[in-house]
Amino acid sequence: MFFDYPFGVGAALLLVAIVLLVSSFRILREYERGVVFLLGRFWKVKGPGLVLILPGLMQMVRVDLRVVTMDVPPQDVISRDNVSVKVNAVVFFRVVDAQRAIIQVENYLMATSQLAQTTLRVVLGKHELDEMLAERERLNLDVQRILDAQTDAWGIKVTNVEIKHIDLNESMVRAIARQAEAERERRAKVIHADGEKQAAVALLEAARMLSQQPEAMQLRYLQTMTQVAGDRGSTIVFPLPFDLFKSLLGAPRSEGG
Repeated sequence: MFFDYPFGVGAALLLVAIVLLVSSFRILREYERGVVFLLGRFWKVKGPGLVLILPGLMQMVRVDLRVVTMDVPPQDVISRDNVSVKVNAVVFFRVVDAQRAIIQVENYLMATSQLAQTTLRVVLGKHELDEMLAERERLNLDVQRILDAQTDAWGIKVTNVEIKHIDLNESMVRAIARQAEAERERRAKVIHADGEKQAAVALLEAARMLSQQPEAMQLRYLQTMTQVAGDRGSTIVFPLPFDLFKSLLGAPRSEGG
């Protein structure tokens, strides 16, 4: 019994050493990096692969370098023309500097989400409703550029921002429908007026050509009478050309008349 005690302590120490050695190794995947701190101070960024971390002396924080897809919850936005809408979006970003993403900000995911919500409200609030609906691509670029500039200090790269939905209340939807209908009516009237103008110009040109050629005027007159005569159910009154009266009045009288 006296000789078994040292051997038991040695076995326990050996077991503890094995456990500490096994727990000292970390395996980082290809898309992961480990921010290592030595006695509380930043030491280096390690990975991917097998990393040795001394328990009690070192601590490691894993950082995912893949693109993060983050939904921005619906935001109440008041446009420049005082229209209240709800807008939601999606933000795509990734960590490009693991050291700054851990040291410069407490929680880069939460910070990026809050900043995206604020930026979305500020940017869209500078535009009118028509611009929000018609120029969504430009607004996406504006939000992405501002977010990318502000998150650069955190080691984050915002690659894309997409506005998903712009929700309007029912009264505003009806107002937009009436506006679209009025715009269609205006365009129809403009097209009709333009057609009348072109027709008037064509008629004026045709009248000038006919006035220069009396024979053409006579042919047009005969053609019109032929078209009218085709309707058998109507009474036709044939007007006589003034030139015919002139020829009759100017005809010489006979000697017996």
